[in-house]
Amino acid sequence: MKSRRFLVIGLFVALLVAGVGSYYASSHPDGLEYVAHQTGFIDSAKDPVDTGSPFADYSTKGVDDARLSGGIAGVAGVLLTLGLGGGLFWVLRRRGPATESQD
Repeated sequence: MKSRRFLVIGLFVALLVAGVGSYYASSHPDGLEYVAHQTGFIDSAKDPVDTGSPFADYSTKGVDDARLSGGIAGVAGVLLTLGLGGGLFWVLRRRGPATESQD
């Protein structure tokens, strides 16, 4: 029961950080964008493939409030990562040796 409680608390903290903390993330460009700007090849960059995505640029399409938009995108990212990671672990988990039935 303790591990289930730990997982629930961990999920709650992850959702809280993603939903609330994402608003306070830095608005400065990431390292690659900074270097591209400093060295002069930022103009040769192509548009990212996720430009039409509902969560492109760490915001939610159709939500005008920046704080709410970033929070929804953060929570969706946590849930998506948890779903994909948990599903992958579930599929690839080790199973014990098959027990043979004795007739």
